[in-house]
Amino acid sequence: MILNVLEVDSLDFKEILETSPESLRKSINGDKTFVKWQGEKIPNSVSNLMSKTGPYSYEEMIPILSSREWS
Repeated sequence: MILNVLEVDSLDFKEILETSPESLRKSINGDKTFVKWQGEKIPNSVSNLMSKTGPYSYEEMIPILSSREWS
């Protein structure tokens, strides 16, 4: 799931695979980040985000993260 970095404080890091705000990869301009989780169900803290786009599969994320916006 891609989200605006302004919502990072809303994430429950026990629900996602990233461990802290510092471990999040950000877009080149620093406005966006993304999170991953295990299982089919979207974690509550991710589901409640206002700026989210996705979810995306691994295969869908590869071209996104290879774009000029991210690398």
